[in-house]
Amino acid sequence: MSAKSIYKPEYKVLRRLLFEMRESAGLKQKEMASRLQRPQSYVSSVERGRRRMDLLQLREYCLACEQEVVDFVRRFEDEITAGCGQPPH
Repeated sequence: MSAKSIYKPEYKVLRRLLFEMRESAGLKQKEMASRLQRPQSYVSSVERGRRRMDLLQLREYCLACEQEVVDFVRRFEDEITAGCGQPPH
């Protein structure tokens, strides 16, 4: 049986990119939580890998940082592909 997605190396990349996106947007966790209308602990849990994100939550996260979800996913895919030794798209 394969490992749960939150334990895969790709999920670490996702978490790092989420953190970097929030930081680049100049948002503290508390400010991000306010934009998401969630407690600060939600943002912390997402970034520490304690909470798994679905596509709708990812979209909300991106929008809160004023980023397009497709750009985020493209960056994620490029990093994953580069890490596997395959050429990016």
